[in-house]
Amino acid sequence: MKSTLIAVAAAATAANAAATQSAYGQCGGTGYSGPTACVSGYFCQVGNPYYSQCVPGSASTTTGAKPTTVAPVSTTVTSATKPTTVASASAASTTVSSVSAAATGKVQYAGVNIAGFDFGCGTDGTCTTTSVDPPGAAGIAQIKHFVTDDGLNAFRLPVGWQYLVNNNLGGTLDATNFANYDNLMQGCLNSGAAMCILDIHNYARWNGQVIGQGGPTNAQFASLWSQLATKYKSNSKVAFGVMNEPHDLTIGTWATTVQAAVTAIRAAGATSQKILLPGTDYTSAGNFIDNGSAAALSKVTNTDGSTTNLIFDVHKYLDSDNSGTHATCTQNNVAAFQTLGNYLRTNKRQAILSETGGGSSDSTCLTMVCQELDELNAYSDVFLGWTGWAAGMFDTTYVLSETPMLSGGVYTDQPLVKQCIAGKFH
Repeated sequence: MKSTLIAVAAAATAANAAATQSAYGQCGGTGYSGPTACVSGYFCQVGNPYYSQCVPGSASTTTGAKPTTVAPVSTTVTSATKPTTVASASAASTTVSSVSAAATGKVQYAGVNIAGFDFGCGTDGTCTTTSVDPPGAAGIAQIKHFVTDDGLNAFRLPVGWQYLVNNNLGGTLDATNFANYDNLMQGCLNSGAAMCILDIHNYARWNGQVIGQGGPTNAQFASLWSQLATKYKSNSKVAFGVMNEPHDLTIGTWATTVQAAVTAIRAAGATSQKILLPGTDYTSAGNFIDNGSAAALSKVTNTDGSTTNLIFDVHKYLDSDNSGTHATCTQNNVAAFQTLGNYLRTNKRQAILSETGGGSSDSTCLTMVCQELDELNAYSDVFLGWTGWAAGMFDTTYVLSETPMLSGGVYTDQPLVKQCIAGKFH
């Protein structure tokens, strides 16, 4: 039997050598054994020692060397398994994002989520496109109010993957649906906002299957991001939120998927934009270190090997189970953000809190959310800011509504927005 196994192995090796990888597919990296040549019009670009990807162009424009085999990105862990080690400062990348020497007492960005294009998306990554409620003129008017009247400057614009491609996995952007979404994006960009976040709101899934882990391929996900990055590559105010709230997956494998998206974005020419990197456990700030997200995502790099503008994306709610489904707050999250803030300082990285909130009519929430955001201001050298959840097409009676009330052409803010989301920004 040994000779048969050798023959099979030899045949597999020859097949891999002769095969070509598809556009945006993986073509190299630690532990990779697939095709290293790319289809016509693409070349194998080294992202980092762990991941190389087929991107448009010619190999003559960059090095095409296959990375040297090194240790794996991280041990395989799931959202329910705590890793035995976490990357230390000495293990961090030597080329890191610029982090100021000290906190200024005020974060750079603050604002709200403008929901509606994500309506119909569940935590299993199933997005019913008929449930989408485009914010349109109403959403744009809210953004302008938040900028002009409250001095907010950052808005997260969630959208389902299925909506953007009209349910065609691996397909091109649907002209009509993308135009609807882009209308909101342009309204944000024209409002005076400093940052507008494009957020894919699929929980690392497509119809129940995890990207790169039995579901859509990394190449299909990278293709989506390549198309979106091409649309917005000329505007540095657009930030790319790789994925909303991944959960119940293998974090080391997920980091490879994130790397594929980052490589596709940069290869499309979007070199100045911030890219937000989410971890597992719904990218909870309280679990970000212990569940291995920080260590695994620290290995994700730009195509030049740097981590400039690669920002950790975290969420944290204040109710009893961190779900953001209860009106009552039970924790102010100060300890969680101190722990993460110290990690970020030690490892010279930055993060943004892109979802947080509480019951606007609950006095305890008003106290605790403000305390939470005070702590982010205390760590403003490593926390870029926050966007609260959520305004847009949510009714003002929604449990976590940050939708301003409109009467006689005049907006009145929810107390939580007035006192904390905006109040702690000034």
